[in-house]
Amino acid sequence: MESTRQAKISRLLQKELSEIFRQQTAKTHGVIVSVSAVRVSPDLSIARAYLSVFPSDKAQEIMESINASAKTVRYELAQKVRFQLRKVPELQFYLDDSLDYIANIDSLLEK
Repeated sequence: MESTRQAKISRLLQKELSEIFRQQTAKTHGVIVSVSAVRVSPDLSIARAYLSVFPSDKAQEIMESINASAKTVRYELAQKVRFQLRKVPELQFYLDDSLDYIANIDSLLEK
């Protein structure tokens, strides 16, 4: 069960991470990275961000790039939420492939 505080921090982190990735992917034309969900641990020390990448054939490459620059992303996030959070959680990024799963189900249903 997620507490109210966890839910508020999750929404804040999702909003700010989305903005950070929008600014970064504006430089790489044709790639869109969206933050589909953020889950925060009960002690607020770890945040798991689930990212959706379009087009999905570049997803692995983009995820490796994001994981390599995780400390930079955390620093940028800390600059944006410094007045709301005392300590920024450690970030873990996961690929959210639910859109690919939905597209696969739709194609199977059409057959």
